[in-house]
Amino acid sequence: MADQPTREGQWSLQASAVPDGVRLELTLPDLAGHPLTAAVILERAEARAFARALLAAAGDAAERTFPHPDL
Repeated sequence: MADQPTREGQWSLQASAVPDGVRLELTLPDLAGHPLTAAVILERAEARAFARALLAAAGDAAERTFPHPDL
């Protein structure tokens, strides 16, 4: 059986200020395991909305992962 490239924990998200707003760079492994980077420039309002959406998704994931016990 051929070795499969591991894809766990090999991603990164970086944000940097640019004159037009915020540059986001998301790096993930491609199907061969090599890094692939997607970059997008967002206006500040778009970047704030994106950050709020990430926080909401993280909160939802935490609630699903750690459900409240029955009282």
